[in-house]
Amino acid sequence: MANSITYTTVQGDTFDMLSYRAYGDEFKAHYIIQANPNYANVLVFSQGIELTIPIISKEAASTLPPWKR
Repeated sequence: MANSITYTTVQGDTFDMLSYRAYGDEFKAHYIIQANPNYANVLVFSQGIELTIPIISKEAASTLPPWKR
């Protein structure tokens, strides 16, 4: 992936933890899971696994009026 970084896991990492660290939102974990399909079934990572973390653009908050998005 051109717009991504490589992250090496530490014992106890989870997709939602990584998503929160990368994007500030644990509900965007699906981006990381899609980029790493071989690990989609892993709940808790062991140390030393290299994962691809896609760089995503920030979305405008839907609660803002259109002229502020």
